[in-house]
Amino acid sequence: MVSSEQILELYNRLNDLFIYLSIEKKEKEVQELEANTQSNNFWNNPEDAQKTLKQISKVKIWVTSYNQVKNNIDELKILEEFAKEGECTEEEINSQLNKTIQSLEDLEFKNMLSNEEDNMSAVMTINPGAGGTESQDWAEMIMRMYIMWGEKNGYKIKELDFHKAEPAGIKSVTLEFEGEFAFGNLKGENGVHRLVRISPFDSNAKRHTSFASVFVYPLADESIEIIVDPSEISWDTFRASGAGGQGVNKTESAVRLRHAPTGITIENSESRSQLENKAKAIQLLKSQLYELEIRKIQEEKDKLEGNKKKIEWGSQIRNYVLHPYKIVKDLRTNHESTNPDAVLDGDLNPFIKSYLMEFGQK
Repeated sequence: MVSSEQILELYNRLNDLFIYLSIEKKEKEVQELEANTQSNNFWNNPEDAQKTLKQISKVKIWVTSYNQVKNNIDELKILEEFAKEGECTEEEINSQLNKTIQSLEDLEFKNMLSNEEDNMSAVMTINPGAGGTESQDWAEMIMRMYIMWGEKNGYKIKELDFHKAEPAGIKSVTLEFEGEFAFGNLKGENGVHRLVRISPFDSNAKRHTSFASVFVYPLADESIEIIVDPSEISWDTFRASGAGGQGVNKTESAVRLRHAPTGITIENSESRSQLENKAKAIQLLKSQLYELEIRKIQEEKDKLEGNKKKIEWGSQIRNYVLHPYKIVKDLRTNHESTNPDAVLDGDLNPFIKSYLMEFGQK
């Protein structure tokens, strides 16, 4: 049976989140933005109107989640009072208690995703390390793992660029994940992923070690203003190297963008339209420039806070061992799984959660 002390503790945890998440400020922002939508000339500028609706949706996620938890605690308190009068069962109270704790823990976890960029779409680029076919095959396994994770968690996944390798695997791939907190969930996947297994490409059945790198950045939308000088960009066009078929391989629709000041190179072959691919490449460039700014800010913050848990960019983050024993281990959090098959089938949430709980925004 739940006690008054337990309910008080739940209210205290909720109050902490009210402060951390600036719920009062967010409620006022939603009210002001929704008031704007009632204006007679709101749709005179459709682009600005869509930005406003998108901002309402972003902010409302937090207010709605907070109110849901508060309602659950309020209902639990009412049931506790009914129980004193013998008007509800212990089973009803326990069911509501479990529901309340789950919703509160979900909101506490979302607190790790309260940076502005966390609720943006994510762009992921996967490249094999040195090692030819072995690493190329590993890169394709990594691609499959993230696609399966995305599908299991309700994300819309687009293939922005794809380069097949011969005789197996991939040379590179760029994927876009669209949905709630896509970047926030995937931002901890940046770095080198290491595989140890008996190679299916080695006739002597020897054990091989392969590497693949994963780079994730937020897809900056129209609410983020990034100015790019066109004179600093050069373009190449080429035929897409996809699966073949109709127009995609017959015209030079794929584009390669080079940004001189940063050395950033972006390839995009998502569409059969060269103009659409160029527009997407510009958006991806702006997104990477935005990510560089985020990283600079975080590095300065870490210096000020004396953060001793440094996460090196591009460093090895996770081992996937398939032989002689089976284990997947995250080298930053020490979280591990003895079921690599499930992990490679997209069961990544325990690793994502352990990373965010340790390194996410508190």
